[in-house]
Amino acid sequence: MNASIPASPVHAPSTQFPVENGELVIGGLPLGRLAARVGRTPFYAYDRGLLTRRVTELRAALPASIKLHYAMKANPMPAVVGHLVGLVEGIDVASAGELQVALDAGADPREISFAGPGKTDAELFQAVAAGILINLESFREVPVLAAAAAELGLPARVAVRVNPDFELKSSGMKMSGGPKQFGVDAEAVPELLAEIGRAGLAFEGFHLFAGSQNLRTEAIIDAQRQCFELAARLAEHAPGPVKFLNLGGGFGIPYFPGEQRLDLAPIGENLALIQAEAAQRLPRAELVIELGRYLVGEAGVYVCRVLDRKVSRGQIFLVTDGGLHHHLAASGNFGQVIRKNYPAAIGNRMSSPVDVASASVVGPLCTPLDLLADRMPLGHAEVGDLVVIFQSGAYGASASPQGFLGHPPVTEVLV
Repeated sequence: MNASIPASPVHAPSTQFPVENGELVIGGLPLGRLAARVGRTPFYAYDRGLLTRRVTELRAALPASIKLHYAMKANPMPAVVGHLVGLVEGIDVASAGELQVALDAGADPREISFAGPGKTDAELFQAVAAGILINLESFREVPVLAAAAAELGLPARVAVRVNPDFELKSSGMKMSGGPKQFGVDAEAVPELLAEIGRAGLAFEGFHLFAGSQNLRTEAIIDAQRQCFELAARLAEHAPGPVKFLNLGGGFGIPYFPGEQRLDLAPIGENLALIQAEAAQRLPRAELVIELGRYLVGEAGVYVCRVLDRKVSRGQIFLVTDGGLHHHLAASGNFGQVIRKNYPAAIGNRMSSPVDVASASVVGPLCTPLDLLADRMPLGHAEVGDLVVIFQSGAYGASASPQGFLGHPPVTEVLV
């Protein structure tokens, strides 16, 4: 019998994975079989069908002329990057290490951009040698890139990452507005553009990223409109035509109670209006939307196994072989101010009734911070059962302190 995970008032929507015979199904495989195939727990599993479906949904909602870039910081697993390279137009990297993964995956260097506030001289030389687009975030980078271009006999392709004088309202992490380590303050950009011209760098455009993890459609629309207007004004000072305009992303996914998925339709309509205006004011510019979490977050799960079921003064603890060293975000220690539970379930007992008593899922680490679920109503679990943490496709393994306390690293699979 096939079914979907029932909606629950204590969870964000997590109905993307089907259930068969009481087991969660990921990538067409029942969870128990998948765990046996992986050969060990804990592990992350990413569903390639869901990755493809998310890109398809975006294509249907956004104007055809808008390019999609994957910000691979969200999930740099090589197999995931390789799959997305075939679905999106470009890849955004944040280090030379990520650049190598993108190139190995077959990404077109002309459609790779490199952002980050602390690029080393060596990384800048590598970027010029690879022929990718570098998002300038400092005046310091200009002479380094000029030297690299002269030494290599190659153009240094650059865009300016702008720190606007506004922020993306209601975003999980604000990346612009006020003092920021990211980009160049908008008021200083005309001076930087003059420096780019004097240094002979190959100017191509602007990169603006106002914030991340936003579930308010109107806030994203407002930020995109303001970003376009700012870029159009700054273009008057540019040493050449704007060919590339990255309007950022910020599209969020639901994690916590009461949160709902983003409505893409109004965003697509707004981008169509911006595209039409850009055709007049920036006629050579290709518009880009840069997304990370939104592409991969809901396509992944974290799976760990129950090692012990303990009751301490009336509270149930499910002690597992996974924890914050693998999934820092689910533990609440990756940007949360007040800790909230990610959606979770006993993945091999999806048809079992929910325990009357709530349970806490903890890991094997000697710290009270090692908490994956705090007093959640879960299906009854015993030793050997599999705990699943949903919404785990972004900022999971690579964003966690896997060397903490010497436990083994987590496995990742694409299915």
